[in-house]
Amino acid sequence: MQLPNLQEAKKRTKSKTEIKSYNINNKYQNIIKNKKYYVKTYGCQMNEHDSEVIKAILEQMGYEASIDMENADIIILNTCSIRENAHNKVYGMLGRIKYLKQTKKDLIVGLTGCMSQEEVVTNEIKDKYKWIDFVLGTHKLEQLSEIVYQSLSKKELKIEAPSCEGIVLEGLPVIRESKYKAYVNIMYGCDKFCTYCIVPYTRGKQRSRSKEHIINEVKDLVKQGYKEVTLLGQNVNAYGKDLDIDYTMSNLLEDVAKTNIERIRFVTSHPWDFTMDMIDVIAKYDNIMPYIHLPIQSGNTKILRQMGRRYTKEEYLELFNKIKEKVKNVSITTDIIVGFPNETEEQFQDTLDIVNTCKFDLAYTFIYSPRQGTPAAKIIDKVPLEIKEQRLARLNELVNKYAKESNDRYKDKIVKVLVEQESEKDKNLLMGYTDTNKLVNLKGPKEIIGKIVNVKITDTKTWSLDGEYIE
Repeated sequence: MQLPNLQEAKKRTKSKTEIKSYNINNKYQNIIKNKKYYVKTYGCQMNEHDSEVIKAILEQMGYEASIDMENADIIILNTCSIRENAHNKVYGMLGRIKYLKQTKKDLIVGLTGCMSQEEVVTNEIKDKYKWIDFVLGTHKLEQLSEIVYQSLSKKELKIEAPSCEGIVLEGLPVIRESKYKAYVNIMYGCDKFCTYCIVPYTRGKQRSRSKEHIINEVKDLVKQGYKEVTLLGQNVNAYGKDLDIDYTMSNLLEDVAKTNIERIRFVTSHPWDFTMDMIDVIAKYDNIMPYIHLPIQSGNTKILRQMGRRYTKEEYLELFNKIKEKVKNVSITTDIIVGFPNETEEQFQDTLDIVNTCKFDLAYTFIYSPRQGTPAAKIIDKVPLEIKEQRLARLNELVNKYAKESNDRYKDKIVKVLVEQESEKDKNLLMGYTDTNKLVNLKGPKEIIGKIVNVKITDTKTWSLDGEYIE
């Protein structure tokens, strides 16, 4: 049993990242017959892609997918630790699964993802959730088949979640959720250590995949008919900083653009690492989408300093304006935290001011959530939750105003949309996204699913657009 350790998770050395190749042990291949799996994913795109890998490994073992957990023989929760609400959702789901396991004795239950790498979580699992079969950390995904195999015969809690700087694992199998859009990991981990964030502790140090592996993966996706890739990392802009070559995120973006994949996106960016070279490359290539997610977190420089964000309000605005100036029709979204410990009304007003200045296309807003083990969690906060909730409501009202104004500019325009599937809310409609990442619900024949087509926008809402397919 290997448990995470917060002190070990903080360590960063200059040791070279180990690169491993994944191959499932023949012992575990196709050993499962007539059994089903159910994977529940929480959190970011990185977790979504990890779940695609988890499903592929389970299918290598012989499991088949189940659309609901009641019919599954193995349930895996791939978890997120970014906020307390994410924790609560997982614990709530575990309560439901415990009841299911009581009626289905052979059910295997596993926990993966960022929560599995938190010392406080694994201690609680060990003490209060002993009925779970395994906990597998973010650095041990290649051991999934082995730990599942062990769980088939040994009904005891197994925890394999050591804290370490991490490796780069190549050759992982993947069952992609879409036939048209694909996630491609370009790097793992984070070294920024923002004072409110647990991710550097759960995901390890910044470590980049080789450019050759990334480019080859994108080329294979092009051959398979994929239209869009999203380059993933906890801080994609830092790509290449850990490699012993003069090769950066701007170089990688350019090389991916040259594969002629029709659409390229990337998340998530840290303003500190967003270079002018990156902006120039984005502006140069039509297949790099004019959509950038650029978290600001706060509009007050003192709060940003306390957060460990390493830029000022003025520096963020300078970067924002340069992107707007150079990238045609760019859409910029952001993240904002309300109620960082002891945030004053005046400091919160600075956040409202920057929203009024930038008029973001969309902002993902949250009330600060203490993460045990982070520096910010040690601060004694004197601001009542009620005040924070009121501020969040005021912020959201402003964000929604500019989101609607941004969408209104699309009315009666013809835009390119990658049509993905039938609309979940109305089977008579299709849904897809513009190059600027606007959700469009549209009328059109099902034959255009998987294609990039012209759509005339007929109506606008705060969070989406309505449109009609134009032949």
